[in-house]
Amino acid sequence: MATSASQLSAPEYDVILAPNVRAPLHDGVKLATDIYLPARGCDRVPGRFPALLIRTPYNKEGSRGVGEFYARRGYVLAAQDVRGRYQSEGEFYGFRDEGPDGYDAVEWVAAQSWCDGKVGTFGASYCAAVQSALASFNPPHLAAMIVQFGPSSYFHSAMRQNGALEMRFLVYAFSMAASSKEALADPVLRQALEHASAHVWDYLHAGPIRKGTTPLRLVPSYEQWAIDLQTHVTYDEHWKHAGFGPRPHYDRHADVPTLYIGGWYDTYTRSTVENFIALRARQKRPVHLLMGPWTHGGAGVPEAGDLSFLPDGGARWEPDIQLPWFDQWLKGRDTGRAAAAPVRYFVMGAGTEPVAADTVVRCGGEWREAQAWPPAGTTLKPFFLHPDSTLRTTAPAAGADSETTFLFDPANPVPTIGGNLSAMPLPAGGFDQRGDRRFPGGVLDLPLSARADVLSFVTEPLEADLEIVGPVRAQLFVSSTAPDTDFTAKLIDVWPTTRDRPTGAAIGITDSIGRLRFRDGYESEKLATPGEICELSFELYPTACRFRKGHRIRVDISSSNYPRFDLNPNTGGPLGQDLRRRTAENTVHHSAKHPSCLVLSVVG
Repeated sequence: MATSASQLSAPEYDVILAPNVRAPLHDGVKLATDIYLPARGCDRVPGRFPALLIRTPYNKEGSRGVGEFYARRGYVLAAQDVRGRYQSEGEFYGFRDEGPDGYDAVEWVAAQSWCDGKVGTFGASYCAAVQSALASFNPPHLAAMIVQFGPSSYFHSAMRQNGALEMRFLVYAFSMAASSKEALADPVLRQALEHASAHVWDYLHAGPIRKGTTPLRLVPSYEQWAIDLQTHVTYDEHWKHAGFGPRPHYDRHADVPTLYIGGWYDTYTRSTVENFIALRARQKRPVHLLMGPWTHGGAGVPEAGDLSFLPDGGARWEPDIQLPWFDQWLKGRDTGRAAAAPVRYFVMGAGTEPVAADTVVRCGGEWREAQAWPPAGTTLKPFFLHPDSTLRTTAPAAGADSETTFLFDPANPVPTIGGNLSAMPLPAGGFDQRGDRRFPGGVLDLPLSARADVLSFVTEPLEADLEIVGPVRAQLFVSSTAPDTDFTAKLIDVWPTTRDRPTGAAIGITDSIGRLRFRDGYESEKLATPGEICELSFELYPTACRFRKGHRIRVDISSSNYPRFDLNPNTGGPLGQDLRRRTAENTVHHSAKHPSCLVLSVVG
């Protein structure tokens, strides 16, 4: 991953800042843009340089450090507040306008006297989404991108996932409202919105957001965005704006060198891999993928939740990852990126047993390279759920139907314990799946598997290391007394007991949820007949993990993972609007006729 320092642009310039330059958009709105320029003393260096653009809703002034880093190395960096945020004009409606606005921003930067006509973009999360949005409009002067932790389709695996709602974006609506232009201009309004953001779980637990019933009414565009998120429950035209992800626009996407960066515990893991696969198949220019053992807020950090991936799981961000990419494709320096393997990924789990005296589970791991994703040598292998709660690679034997039924009560959901989280006040990453004071809900220190509404299926202790690298899919046969309900699936690495940790550890690796009414697709809803056996198949997030000898592989099936996902009311009523809730008796079938399984990408 490292590049020789002699190959990289050196810090040879001073820096001057041109603040709040107004960049016009197609509709006359002007966006505030800070320009960091190479200088000698207080004077701008004459001539043209490659430019980098970062567009953000989080205040462009936070880009000062990275702006100075690149300006010293012979780039111009433009940091821009997106429409309706901080110093920029217009009304903010999350993500919707970022495609055409971003196109205009790239072309404006390219036309300035200090730009040599090449514009690169970078940034994470929202700042990644805006890159994919503008690239879907194929601006002529876009020359390279680094898309870190960004979406492919906000409907399929971010704002919503497999039909369910990711609650983090309702939390996000409250927090963004508290930092809105309206709030920053009015101390009383800001106080009200900050108070609401601090008590967001109370509002969300009370039920769907309805117009005028929460403090979001004080900033109507934010309220409407949250209501639309709840009520556009099928894959309709609302979700096909480029701002909600490039997936519908792959065929017109800019063909430029692009590095996709993701993390196994990020909230965009699935999206990052999907973008890489789709665009590498379409583009002539290089498309690369870097997947580390990282959370959404911990890029390059060798810890994720209670897991440690030292010594090799970290990364030096600017000098080892971003600068070599831009030097290669914007300046023509040979930094090795052109000849590098297109895929670099970290395999979690080459460490030791859990360590006493602290909560850290030392997993270790190692970096690998590949020519494609998933890497060559992986095989999709089903692990079947058996009636005796075992998990095996052989299907249940022929005979009578076998099933397990549990009660799903939305008033007592299974609590979220880590995982692929962001934008909510819960820690992300790998955690022992038991009640934990760091997470709301549940009984302190009680294993989730002890709950009557969690079905656990587990292998015998492994006789040799087993490695999975690639996609993970749940293929379940289910029925319910309700016309609609949810089923969750979670892949767990069960560490053996030790003298210092007599309960061992059950570390969450990846998970997801499937909503029954969308079992036949996301363009329409189809309620189930109570008692009808349905096949429900849905993607979990991909991963790369080594299950060590002596460990066991476990799959937990339930119907809730709250507050990561919204609670299905089990009524069959309109999602995001129904104020009723009911319990449901949910059944998982595991027989020769109905062989429920989790499909893993097994190496070798």
